[in-house]
Amino acid sequence: MVLAQLGGSISRALQQMSNATVIDEKVLKECLNEITRALIQADVQFKLVCDMQTNIKKIVNLEDLAAGHNKRKIIQQAVFNELCKILDAGKPSFTPKKGKPSVVMFVGLQGSGKTTTCTKYAYYHQKKGWKPALVCADTFRAGAFDQLKQNATKAKIPFYGSYMESDPVKIAVDGVERFKKENCDLIIVDTSGRHKQEAALFEEMRQVSEATKPDLVIFVMDSSIGQAAFDQAQAFKQSVAVGAVIVTKMDGHAKGGGALSAVAATKSPVIFIGTGEHMDEFEVFDVKPFVSRLLGMGDWSGFMDKIHEVVPMDQQPELLQKLSEGNFTLRIMYEQFQHILKMGPISQVFSMLPGFSAELMPKGREKESQAKIKRYMTMMDSMTNEELDSSHPKIMNESRIMRIARGSGRQVREVMEMFEGYKRLAKIRSKMKGLKFPKKGDMSALSRNMNAQQIGGMGGLQSLMKQMGSAKDMMGMFGGGN
Repeated sequence: MVLAQLGGSISRALQQMSNATVIDEKVLKECLNEITRALIQADVQFKLVCDMQTNIKKIVNLEDLAAGHNKRKIIQQAVFNELCKILDAGKPSFTPKKGKPSVVMFVGLQGSGKTTTCTKYAYYHQKKGWKPALVCADTFRAGAFDQLKQNATKAKIPFYGSYMESDPVKIAVDGVERFKKENCDLIIVDTSGRHKQEAALFEEMRQVSEATKPDLVIFVMDSSIGQAAFDQAQAFKQSVAVGAVIVTKMDGHAKGGGALSAVAATKSPVIFIGTGEHMDEFEVFDVKPFVSRLLGMGDWSGFMDKIHEVVPMDQQPELLQKLSEGNFTLRIMYEQFQHILKMGPISQVFSMLPGFSAELMPKGREKESQAKIKRYMTMMDSMTNEELDSSHPKIMNESRIMRIARGSGRQVREVMEMFEGYKRLAKIRSKMKGLKFPKKGDMSALSRNMNAQQIGGMGGLQSLMKQMGSAKDMMGMFGGGN
């Protein structure tokens, strides 16, 4: 997950506070100082950090809190709320509607990842049922149309551009008109970028905007600039009606927190964040779930949405029934590995589960993790139906293990490692027996159910996740945790 270092630092500060025998002014001060230090290192504006610290001290007045109040919970909630306040622009952005043509114009400086982000935005909506199209109105940068053409072809998205025409306004108008006739309901116009915020860039943007009359103008910004994002976002807002912001390259820079908070200060809502080069490394930015994952508290709503996305509708009742029954076979593990690979980056998926720190899956370990899952699946391909459908690990004797190793071309120790991982997962599933999983969007049902279970609500679930032989061990099964 992005900002893993920041999230880890804040989580450790809160954990140290929770471990204290008595929560007094000294413990609170040390906790807030650690959080302040982490935010400043992430390039969050000093004034915002100071205001946050002051607000938390006002909310958490230890002298006024009566005996019996859960001080730890009050402090954690105050930190959560203040972080949300820092990152929340306070207003929603325009949302395109299916079946109704919407024009979205992308603007930004050269090198911010604008053209790649256009395709990611189109690909995301295509998976959700929209009919997107791409228009390349960038005539300034050599190779811009070739790049968009290559990306669009890979994602199977229709595109329009010209090698001959030099007028970006004409290209934009022709492209928008063409795709409206083809009944595309999301027409994305990629405009030229520059190396500096020069007058020619803003004039061209204004002309394209006037000619195409976009429903939404999205400003694409590189997260590496940190606090400077405030000035950059303001400059673009003064030239065109920027309605939303996408922050890119969040995977490679420690200043991402500063960029997000600076953009929020301009009252421009961040709608997506780019977390890598690949098409699926693109996340919806929703403040509360983002902060929840940042602090290791998970995002059950996002996790359930992911499940509903990758599992076909006719298979969903069967999958959720298997999860609630608590019976866990190797065949079920195989099916769930298939779903995990479809869900996107593994660190992003696991950060949605309570108790899993984003730091457990460092950037760069994603490919290793996916390769490990595929190796496990290859081993399971060499198993019989009896072995796959048995929930008793004792069935796997030495001769069977050696046969599986030979059949899959793997070593015996790798097969043993896969079985150890299976046992850990089976242990967790047995503890989640009877848990009712909600329909898409109905998270109140999950919360009610968790409170009724012996695992003891959200807090209990977080403890449950850590009982896997520790979350670190669990992530080690997928190539993380070191």
